[in-house]
Amino acid sequence: MENSQEFQDLKFQAIKINYLYVCKRKLWLFSKNITFENKSDKVLLGRLLHEYSYPKEKSKEILIDNIITIDIMSDGSIREVKYSSKMKEADIMQVMYYLYYLKQKGVQKQGIINYPKEKRKEVLKLTPEYEEKVKQALKEIEEITTKSIPPPAQKQKICKSCAYFEFCWG
Repeated sequence: MENSQEFQDLKFQAIKINYLYVCKRKLWLFSKNITFENKSDKVLLGRLLHEYSYPKEKSKEILIDNIITIDIMSDGSIREVKYSSKMKEADIMQVMYYLYYLKQKGVQKQGIINYPKEKRKEVLKLTPEYEEKVKQALKEIEEITTKSIPPPAQKQKICKSCAYFEFCWG
C-alpha cells in the first residue's frame, strides 16, 4: 500500500500535522525553514521532558524513513510524550498520522499520548474516520505550504508562549 501515489505525494514530517491544528501560519513558516524553536524555553522544556521521561524504555526516538520520529515504540503501541494537553487535538492528529503512516507500511499499532507532567494518558486507535481526517489534513498542509505568502496571523491564547510570537506580533 505504501507505493500508492497519493501517499507518496503527501509524506510530511509529523510536526506539520501538529502545526496545522495549532496555527496555520506557524505551519507555513516552518515549511519555509523559518524556525524559532531553538530559542524557545517551552521547546527546551519539552525536550528535557522527552529525555528524562520513561528512562527504562529501550526503543526511544525511533526515526522512520527520515520523515517521522516516534518517541517510544513497543510491541503493540507507539507513544508520543507531550508537555501538556492544552493542544490535545493537535497531539491526537499527530499520533493518528503516525498510525496512518505505519499502516501504509503494513504495521498496525495503537497510539498512546503520555502527559507525564499531568500524570495521564490518551489511548488511541486509527479508525476509518480518523484516516479520512488525516488524509484531509495532508491535503490542507499541501495547500498551505505551497502558497507564496503565509496565512495572516490570528490571535490565539497560545500566541504568547509560541516561539514565533515576536515574528508575528513584534
